[in-house]
Amino acid sequence: MDIETLQSLNKIFQAVEIQPDWKLALDSLLATLRHQFVYDNVAAYVLDRQTGGQDVVYARAVGRGKSAEADAAWGDSIAGQVLLQKSPLLKEPGDILPGTDRLLQAHVLGVPLYMGARLEGALVFVRFGGPTFAEEHITLAQLIASWTSSLLERKSLQEARAELESVQRQMRLQDDFVSTISHELRTPLGFIKGYSTSLLRQDANWDAATQSEFLTIIDEEADRLTGLIENMLESARLQSKTLQFKFQPLRLDALIRDVSVRVATHHPQLEVRIDAGTTPTIHGDSVRLSQVFENLFSNAIKYAPGSQLDITLKTHGRKLRVAFRDYGPGIPEDFIPFIFERFYRVPGERSVTGTGLGLYICKQIILAHHGKIWAESVMDEGTTFIIELPADPLTQDTFIQEQSNVQTNSDRGR
Repeated sequence: MDIETLQSLNKIFQAVEIQPDWKLALDSLLATLRHQFVYDNVAAYVLDRQTGGQDVVYARAVGRGKSAEADAAWGDSIAGQVLLQKSPLLKEPGDILPGTDRLLQAHVLGVPLYMGARLEGALVFVRFGGPTFAEEHITLAQLIASWTSSLLERKSLQEARAELESVQRQMRLQDDFVSTISHELRTPLGFIKGYSTSLLRQDANWDAATQSEFLTIIDEEADRLTGLIENMLESARLQSKTLQFKFQPLRLDALIRDVSVRVATHHPQLEVRIDAGTTPTIHGDSVRLSQVFENLFSNAIKYAPGSQLDITLKTHGRKLRVAFRDYGPGIPEDFIPFIFERFYRVPGERSVTGTGLGLYICKQIILAHHGKIWAESVMDEGTTFIIELPADPLTQDTFIQEQSNVQTNSDRGR
């Protein structure tokens, strides 16, 4: 083999190697070799060990017959034969009558895909209308199949590594959760035990004001303990899809104002501004959505203490969008993708009490309403939690018409 050929192959393989995605890498390889190996369509079939069938994991159409890319059914038969024979297979169209459509003149080449010593699939090429595949084309197809197998193995390894990292992260989160919840449970239990024991002491004579103070602390800590336990139970029910929802038409702006009033009784220093305007009703569970909003209020109080909280409600097409914005320290960008995971807590916030369940519960409740929730944050400027919920279809059209009438009347008055 001459040096020019070696350099050409090395350039091709380097171009494939640097591609981060296996499909892009295979695209690059096929595109580079296509001037030496002409084909119209290509598809890679991989065995499904559970069903015994064949899955199309890659399909491209670059010439005639592009409509065949979607299902790659043209290659099913020969892929199955390659898997049975465990060797390359060439299928010619047979006798062709003059004027026959090129798409009915399929020259098909199938070569095995081996991963290690195991036959895992087949790579199938088709030329519509010829010419037939020559011996050098079969050799080149086997080389492409070898690289395809390597790329598929890389894909499997990447997926296995991602799954392992996900499992490891979940294990770390659960370990952190056990540690956190142990502390969170012990704290209210310690207060309840300590103050109740003090009240029961025979050698102490507490005045009425002190007794009332102790009982208030016991009551508050009991509520806190109840909340922690309820969060754990809610999380488990949401994860197992056993939590019941009672959907009915409701006004989201009224629901948020009610929650805001309740929060204000415990946190009178919290400044809340609500900009609701006129919004349509939604179809939802008022108890569960109240739970979401209470969690978002709690988040703002804990992680942005002293900050004003701005809440806006706006229609966004046929959806209602709610935004909770604080002006606290913000969340680092690297952590935002994980904050809705079960047990996750942003590193460096261990001084703030919490179990890492609140935002997970919020997300699951919003998903049960066929909505979305996400966060946007800028360091030192604050964080915005955004919820998008579908408007009640029974009232949405009426609302749109009313808004249109208001705008028309406004225009007439100018």
